[in-house]
Amino acid sequence: MGSLRRKRRNDFSASNKVPAGWYDAELDKDLIEASFAKQYGIRLSKEEISVSEYYRLLGGLMHDTPLGAIIEIRSENSEDMLKHFTPEQKRIRSEWRRYISKKQYESMTAEEKKSQMNQLQAVFKSMAGFK
Repeated sequence: MGSLRRKRRNDFSASNKVPAGWYDAELDKDLIEASFAKQYGIRLSKEEISVSEYYRLLGGLMHDTPLGAIIEIRSENSEDMLKHFTPEQKRIRSEWRRYISKKQYESMTAEEKKSQMNQLQAVFKSMAGFK
């Protein structure tokens, strides 16, 4: 993943509803545990740390951890880099995008869903030449 290395954004957030960054605390639990073990030598299943310490350490995870490598794939937007993705990298990125879309849809109200459907219908009508 060295070729995907770039300046890091703050990818980590304490929220677990719709991830503000590029990870989900529940979905990526195993990656987070492996990353803590690799970078800090901490076995989360065996050690007690405070919530604030957990998020501070989570925010400091580097790109060369299991979670960091996955975040690099999920967050890549360079068309040139995407052209050179392996099938596995493409799968990881696609699965994340589907997961986020589902989370966003589930968090929408019935009125927001109806509004989006109306907008989509309007687009199709205009494409078909209807007003």
